Amino acid sequence: MSEKETQATKKVALSAKAIEKMKNDSYKADIGENEGLRVYKGKTGLTSFIYRYRSPIDNSLKKMKIGTFPELSLAEARIKLQKLKAQRRSGICPSTYAKEEKLERLTKLQAEKEKEELHKFTVKDLIELYLTNVIEDRYVEDPRSGLKKLIRGSRKKKGQDETRRTLYGDAVKVLGHLPAEKITRKDIVQLVSDIVARGANVQAGRVLSELTLAYEYAIGLEKFKEDFANPALLAKASVKQARLKLTCTKGTRVLSDDELRRVLQWLPTSGFSAKHKQVLMITLWTGCRTGEVCEAKWADINLESRTWHIRQSKNGSERYVQLSRQCAEFIAELPNKHLEYVFQMEKSGKSLLQKTITECKWRMKNPEKVRHKQKYRPEQLWLNDMPDWNPHDLRRTVRTGLSRLGCPAEVAEAVLGHSKKGIQGTYDLHHYEQECREWLQKWADYLNCL
Repeated sequence: MSEKETQATKKVALSAKAIEKMKNDSYKADIGENEGLRVYKGKTGLTSFIYRYRSPIDNSLKKMKIGTFPELSLAEARIKLQKLKAQRRSGICPSTYAKEEKLERLTKLQAEKEKEELHKFTVKDLIELYLTNVIEDRYVEDPRSGLKKLIRGSRKKKGQDETRRTLYGDAVKVLGHLPAEKITRKDIVQLVSDIVARGANVQAGRVLSELTLAYEYAIGLEKFKEDFANPALLAKASVKQARLKLTCTKGTRVLSDDELRRVLQWLPTSGFSAKHKQVLMITLWTGCRTGEVCEAKWADINLESRTWHIRQSKNGSERYVQLSRQCAEFIAELPNKHLEYVFQMEKSGKSLLQKTITECKWRMKNPEKVRHKQKYRPEQLWLNDMPDWNPHDLRRTVRTGLSRLGCPAEVAEAVLGHSKKGIQGTYDLHHYEQECREWLQKWADYLNCL
């Protein structure tokens, strides 16, 4: 405000009528008990009430806006003025106090806003942020060219898909709807314990590890308060203290001929889904990993040449799996050849998850712990009267069975897709495809005779 101190002013009490008649870029001052109240009409016509006083703190001249006329009447302005004068008499500078009060109010609003945002930032948001910004490939716009540029994720495509399945299958399913800041060490320990209880120790370890990294990434982006502690990292210490095993025990289980016979008789009536049964049979014929069978694509299977092209295996190499006559005929009878995957999920359009086989096995083995309405008939339940076995044990059974039939070790290893070690892997580049075809056919014929 630019005051005209030299402007002649007659000292009379202010009135609403006098304020209305004021010219632009002029001011009037009140008198008597309301001395210090001024009305200033700016060049644009905006009329403001001003309290002009000397600070009780340093005696400096202060000006403080009280309100705007006519939204604030003269009578209301005088009432406000008296309150401000009372503050000044008590040793408080009204202008300074108002600024501090405003700052405190804004700070409180900001804190409430941050608290609300933290509540909105769920575990699902946390995981999605980690997956899209760290793990998976993404496109960003180049500010110079305006074109989108591909930024590679920290893992290969298969690893990206596996990480997403790992986190969504358990962490998002159980904790996804909860605020990420409210998750405690106890919540994550319970999540991990439940996964271990169903027999998926390795999956439990992966979930814990990925959740730890997801939280670390979000903490680095300052998504939480400064004193926030990573609950997954705390859970790791608890799991270690409890000696909860989250790694895979080196398997030694091999099914004998009698056990194989029992499994082959029981499998068609078991509680496994149709897709699960088909995956297990193909695993038993080929010796492939159940995860590889689950992800098989129709485009990679040639029924005429009886081969299945695995483009990327666990050891990173590709290979051709030779299909026995029995296996090829079995695959030829499978439906939905127009789909991408041999075992494609209807809702997601993606391949069958290997972990669902383990989960189904756990439910059959522990029917009393099944929470949903699904009930198993006696013939569908797990074969608890014989030593326990896992789907992966079928792969070991194939390898052992081939040795029993007299299959050379290098051919049996090629059947399983194991890479050659050391100097042999450097110089022996033969893939033994014809030999694999011969011995897998002998193995299939042997299974028929059980």
